[in-house]
Amino acid sequence: MTIALFSDVHANLPAFEAFLADIDRRKPDAIYCLGDLVGYNIWPNEIIAAIRARGIATLAGNHDLKTNGYAYELILPDNSLYLNTLPRHIRLEYQLVDKPLNIVLAHGSTRTINEYILEDMDESYVLDLMNEAKADILCVGHSHLPYHRVMGDKQVINTGSVGKPKDSDPRGGYVLLTVEDDIKVEFIRFAYDIEKAANAILQSPLPDELADRLRKAY
Repeated sequence: MTIALFSDVHANLPAFEAFLADIDRRKPDAIYCLGDLVGYNIWPNEIIAAIRARGIATLAGNHDLKTNGYAYELILPDNSLYLNTLPRHIRLEYQLVDKPLNIVLAHGSTRTINEYILEDMDESYVLDLMNEAKADILCVGHSHLPYHRVMGDKQVINTGSVGKPKDSDPRGGYVLLTVEDDIKVEFIRFAYDIEKAANAILQSPLPDELADRLRKAY
């Protein structure tokens, strides 16, 4: 079974449309969003409409729960209600040939939506958090920095960001996770019309710096 995991779209419609086209071409068995549909660009309602039309299971991100800040006033009341009813975690339970496998999806961490689980975080802390959550694989977003970390029989995957990467690669990114006897993690990057997204920021009341951040991925 192949699962697509993505996060941190941040109202970037050109990036999200390119992501959907890539997903439609690859045809994964399931798709999950780890949150942050809105903030930092002008298309929050279009992103939410597409997520809802496709029935993509989605977590709440920290930006999804804000009521003010970058372009939150653009969000329609019905979409605000939708964002406020999103779950904080999703648990996927599999039975492999010789053992069960529990995959837990969170935006920041299983403890708090705002916590960064970074690649170099103290291993004992991460393992404690995962044991507490009964997670064999923990999938997160929030930092916009993709990585795959293996700690014995535990794994952490950060999906990176569809709409606002911060790893110096401006292309959008997501993860394909294949669940078989051996777990396969593939990081996908895709090109999109960055200038369209950047110019939308420049022509809006949003800070011009956000356009530079899109172009340079920081």
